Amino acid sequence: MKWLRYKAHAEVHYGVLEDGGIRQMRGTPFGPHEPDGKKHALGDVALLPPVMPQTFYAVGANYVAHAHEANTLLKRNNAVPKKPDVGYRATSALIAHDEPIVIPADSAGVIQFEGELVAVIGRTAKRVSEAEALSYVLGYTIGNDVSERVWQAQDRTIWRSKNSDTFKPMGPWIETEVDLVQLVTRVRLNGKQVSEFNTNNMVFGVARYISEISQYITMHPGDVIWMGAEAPTLDMRHGDVVEVEIGNIGVLRNPVVAEGRGP
Repeated sequence: MKWLRYKAHAEVHYGVLEDGGIRQMRGTPFGPHEPDGKKHALGDVALLPPVMPQTFYAVGANYVAHAHEANTLLKRNNAVPKKPDVGYRATSALIAHDEPIVIPADSAGVIQFEGELVAVIGRTAKRVSEAEALSYVLGYTIGNDVSERVWQAQDRTIWRSKNSDTFKPMGPWIETEVDLVQLVTRVRLNGKQVSEFNTNNMVFGVARYISEISQYITMHPGDVIWMGAEAPTLDMRHGDVVEVEIGNIGVLRNPVVAEGRGP
C-alpha cells in the first residue's frame, strides 16, 4: 500500500494510491482511517512530503564506500562506525517530490546528492529489541540528503550544510510492503544512472537503529530515520534533475536551481 500526503482544493489530506489515482482517506496511516468517498487523479493534486516528523533522525557513514569517500572529500580520517551513531535534521528543510532543490547564493557550489532509504515509524517505540524493531515500522519512503560539502568541511557542525531550506527532498509516498533484502537503490542525474547499490548493504540495519534509538529516546508515529547513502555522491548544478529510485517504493525526483535564478 502506498500512502500519500497531498494538498487538494487548499486542504491537506492523506490518501492511498490505487490504479494510478488517489483514494482519499479520513484519518491518517498512524491511526484510525477509512475512505471518505473522494478520489483524485494523481496529476490533480500537489504532493507534499509524505509525513512531517516530530523527530527527524539521520544516520551517517552507514555504507562502507561512502564512509571512505567522505574521508577523502572532507580531508579527515574517521573510521567506519563501530556502533550506531545518530544525528538529526531540520524538518524545515523537507520538500516534496518535484519541488526544486535551491542552491544558496553564497554556496561554494559543491552540492551533492545522497540517495537514502527512509524508515517511517508507525507506533510508539520505547526500549524495543532488535528482533521486534521492524514491527514498529509503518513503511518506507525515499530521501535525498542534499549536502553542501565546503560548508560541511568548514563548519564545526552540519547545521547549514545539511539543513538549509530545500535540502531534504522526501517522497513521493510511503510504501508499506517492502522486502529490505531485495531493495536496490539507483540514482540518476539528468536521466543518466550514476549510482547503484544494494540498499540493505548497510553497516547497521534499520532494526538495529530503531532498537538503539529507542533505548534512550521514545520514538513516535511519524518519526523518520534516514538510513545513509552509498558512494558515489556527485555534484549537482543549476539546471540538473536528480532522481532517486528504490525498489518497489518508487522514484523521488527533484530539479536543482540556483537561488535567484529561474529554472
